[in-house]
Amino acid sequence: MRYDYDAIVVGAGLAGLAAAAEIADKGKKALLLDQEPEASLGGQAWWSFGGLFLVDSPEQRRLGVRDSRELALQDWLGSASFDREDEDYWGRKWAEAYIDFAAGEKRAWLHAMGVRFFPVVGWAERGGYLAEGHGNSVPRFHIVWGTGPAIVAPFERRVREHMRSGLVAYKPRHRVDHLIREQGAVIGVSGSVLAASAAARGEASSREAIGSFEYRAQAVLVTSGGIGANHELVRANWPSRLGVPPGRMLSGVPAHVDGRMLGIAEAAGGRIVNRDRMWHYTEGIKNWNSVWANHGIRILPGPSSLWLDAKGQRLPAPNFPGFDTLGTLETLRRTGYDYSWFILTQKIIEKEFALSGSEQNPDLTNKSVRQVLSRVLPGPTAPVQAFLDKGEDFVVADNLAELVAGMNRLTGEELLSLEEIERQVRARDREMDNAFTKDLQITALRGARQYKGDKFIRVAKPHKLLEAKNGPLIAVRLHIVSRKTLGGLQTDLSGRVLGADGEAIPGLYAAGEASGFGGGGMHGYRALEGTFLGGCLFSGRTAGRAAADELG
Repeated sequence: MRYDYDAIVVGAGLAGLAAAAEIADKGKKALLLDQEPEASLGGQAWWSFGGLFLVDSPEQRRLGVRDSRELALQDWLGSASFDREDEDYWGRKWAEAYIDFAAGEKRAWLHAMGVRFFPVVGWAERGGYLAEGHGNSVPRFHIVWGTGPAIVAPFERRVREHMRSGLVAYKPRHRVDHLIREQGAVIGVSGSVLAASAAARGEASSREAIGSFEYRAQAVLVTSGGIGANHELVRANWPSRLGVPPGRMLSGVPAHVDGRMLGIAEAAGGRIVNRDRMWHYTEGIKNWNSVWANHGIRILPGPSSLWLDAKGQRLPAPNFPGFDTLGTLETLRRTGYDYSWFILTQKIIEKEFALSGSEQNPDLTNKSVRQVLSRVLPGPTAPVQAFLDKGEDFVVADNLAELVAGMNRLTGEELLSLEEIERQVRARDREMDNAFTKDLQITALRGARQYKGDKFIRVAKPHKLLEAKNGPLIAVRLHIVSRKTLGGLQTDLSGRVLGADGEAIPGLYAAGEASGFGGGGMHGYRALEGTFLGGCLFSGRTAGRAAADELG
């Protein structure tokens, strides 16, 4: 049989770039296809904050953090809660392999490509349960210096070098509609050539078809992402354990993250597992300067804001900002409302509010030491201030009565009682009179400041919300933001897609979010953050190398 290429990679996001680079590194010819214009090369990773999960890194050690592979695996397994003998078999193996990677060569591999890290390690998904429960026991969220664009750059550079040498052909605006399967093996792809588009990165592009294509190869790698922007599909797969799916969500990813290729791979015999596992954020705000439709930005909060449901009732422990994303989502879905509230002070927003995304952190993205140092100056960062000034979800007031009135005006539902909210805020403030307390959130934020990174730049000094010197008061309406697919095409440890019989489908591989970041769901039920970009890199590298080795 005549092949056009040795391998075809479907999807030019981070996993696809990593896979294509590895295939070409071994001297094999790869075709990289993507339905979006070239402006979107790198996919979702470009928009990310650039957080990577590393274990026992020099950055951790310099901050006095003692981490180990054993502790990281304990945290991962406690969060994943693998409980499906069949569907979780390969996901668990991928999880163990990924922990080895994160505690081993991951940092050196990236460092050799020029990736550098911000010196302060973030502490995401803090958990709040027992030692073997969900959450990171220590800070592990390493921010790439240059954020998302800087993690995309070395892989784009490698791919473009191979393009110049003739080992990689990149064809944007090529939408794969079918996987070609003959005699049980996947031997190519066919689809539609889409009209040229001037859409900027992240913007919706035309779906007008102006032609067709068919290419054949010995290996096809699906690296097309998940379902995050397809809210209909998100709701269809929504698990009952998280309550009723929200009627309204913001989109944390561009419209092209639609899940099309998952269905196409399944039609070709691939097995999709853990469809009901997904990762959505509860601290979303509507972007005042949207790039894509219904564009949501996630607040990366410190632990001090008071979290209330839509009726003004404080969320129970450990549903504190930054502790348990899906646990808080489950709690909020039981309220019957699609939004909740933060109440905080000017002092808290100045020190604790960061916004997810490369475009929301120009200082880190542009690698400006001067701008980063300006974060210690009074006042919020410029992007946060822009949301205070222009965002539709913020209320600022000099006293609690004005704040609650403004919150009710914003929703038009008159659900909030000043008397109820004032009672809860004053009760919380009374707990600040001593160095000890029964309020677990206050215990947690005081504990956080034992970590140097949190004390210096992340967690505000504990204070009373109603003391005028800490004001003005700020309320933020929070929405659910759709984001990641934790399940996907089941793969073995080589990235080969498995069929319903558990056997590998010859010629078919998957990586990145399309494979649940490895194995059909290496995160299990919950993620530890910094593991999505890293999962794309690890699974893309693994599948690319395995496919190239299989080609001989």
